Amino acid sequence: MASTPAPAVPTLAPPLEQLQHLAGELRLLLPGVRVGEAQETTKEFNPETFWRRLNEAAVKVSREATTLTEVFSRLPLPPPSSQETQRLCEQVHTAIKAIIAIYYLLPKDQGITLRKLVRSATLDIVDGMAQLVEVLYITPTQSPENSDLISCNNVWVACQQVPQIPRDNKAAALLMLTKSVDLVKDAHEEMERAVEECDPYHGLLNDVENNSDSHGNEQDDVLGCPNNQDSYWSEEDQELIIPCLALVRASKACLKKIRMAVAENGNKDQVAQLDDIVDISDEISPSVDDLALSIYPPMCYLTVRINAAKLVSVLKKALEITKASHVTPQPEHSWISLLINAIDHCMNRIKELTQNELELLALSLTTSSAGSPVAQEETGNTSLLGKDF
Repeated sequence: MASTPAPAVPTLAPPLEQLQHLAGELRLLLPGVRVGEAQETTKEFNPETFWRRLNEAAVKVSREATTLTEVFSRLPLPPPSSQETQRLCEQVHTAIKAIIAIYYLLPKDQGITLRKLVRSATLDIVDGMAQLVEVLYITPTQSPENSDLISCNNVWVACQQVPQIPRDNKAAALLMLTKSVDLVKDAHEEMERAVEECDPYHGLLNDVENNSDSHGNEQDDVLGCPNNQDSYWSEEDQELIIPCLALVRASKACLKKIRMAVAENGNKDQVAQLDDIVDISDEISPSVDDLALSIYPPMCYLTVRINAAKLVSVLKKALEITKASHVTPQPEHSWISLLINAIDHCMNRIKELTQNELELLALSLTTSSAGSPVAQEETGNTSLLGKDF
């Protein structure tokens, strides 16, 4: 009687192919982390347990990254076998899935700002591990590039940052507000430096002009640099820059005062109000950047005015949300009125200096295409800008 043949043992892929497959699997996890919701549970959330498990999971990921790197970079020894590679890949995948699962245990009622920070840290770890695996299978282990890429890989840095994550929503809000203050401070300093040096492009145009003889006159167009007559501010431009700079200074002052109010009066259990303050404050820096970019020559006064109005709208909304929250008790919010007055003063001055430009634009649209429906619509929009902005 013939014996039953033994089941065939599945053939394992070569080590580098397994690494490639692992990198792909890690990349597929990223979208789910970006949009994933907190896991529903009936258990009461224990912050101490959560942070301990998150730290331990980060240490585990870091350890697996080190082991994988050592095995695939050990020279002149041969590469690991397919079986060993399979075991290593499974350990890496398990460690990454574990830290993602722990992130999902952080409920929304702990604060959206805090969840965003933990999510960002988790994404950095997953992405860093995927990058490391890609380096190991793409770059030959013998090359200097491999060692350089591995040594500066983000996965270890990301894992080391986990213990530094704020432990509650108030601390998370303060961290985000500090970042916003720093961004606006940098933008303000950049604007002031350009104005003081009367060189908006910090010598870039001089470098281009010095090379123009050898590269032809088309270089300015290729690089997207403005022509010489458009590279400096007129006297009218410089007059308009003054209230724009003042508005950016007011933006920095708003963020500093909001951060101080949160630090002194913020309650970590008032998570929704803290989240609202952070959300609107996050809009200030991008609005400052838009205004800063619009003052570079050649200046379009309409663009400056619109961007200034957008920034004013964001600042006032941030101050109103802060005033209505628990971080500004009734007797202590006089600073909000002072800042609103300063913001209004800057905006009124910008309106004064750009009104003639708006009126000329409206007149040009009216006279050039009086019978055109499109021109009539554009004229109407311009008149509205003059009234509302």
